[in-house]
Amino acid sequence: VTHDQEEALAMSDEIFVMNAGQILQTGSPVDIYDEPINHFVADFIGESNIVRGHMVRDYRVAFADHEFDCVDAGMRPNEPVEVVIRPEDMDITTVDRGCLTITVDTQLFRGVFFEITGHDDTGNTWRIQSIHRTEVGAKVGVFFDPEDIHVMRFNESEEDFDARLETYEGEESDR
Repeated sequence: VTHDQEEALAMSDEIFVMNAGQILQTGSPVDIYDEPINHFVADFIGESNIVRGHMVRDYRVAFADHEFDCVDAGMRPNEPVEVVIRPEDMDITTVDRGCLTITVDTQLFRGVFFEITGHDDTGNTWRIQSIHRTEVGAKVGVFFDPEDIHVMRFNESEEDFDARLETYEGEESDR
């Protein structure tokens, strides 16, 4: 038993994430990191950008006033969701090449990368770990791939999550 997330990810074959005595999610460190079931798990296991949005249709989600391709399915059109993108899965680029445009609020050199925070025009705050340097106050593009977008239902149970995951994993082999 540990409360240290890095220790749990490094030493475990299987992780149980608990909150208030309830098991929220079980799985391998990679599964839990890449596919958190809800806001608590996503925030507890590593740094996360978590923003609100809605499903447009299977494999398409809207957030920050834009629509994006994603790898998630099994939710209703217009269903409110939370979107997770890890800071290390985002990169700074030019505005015309970015998926989003942000205004840089802070930049901190961490040795291997720059930790950049910024905000978009809808008020979402974004944390990015990038090898590219920028300037505070600059408008920059932020790039990420569809595979980097993880869509979560609000307060979905582990059983419902597993059933939905199995459904679209089967569909993926048919695509």
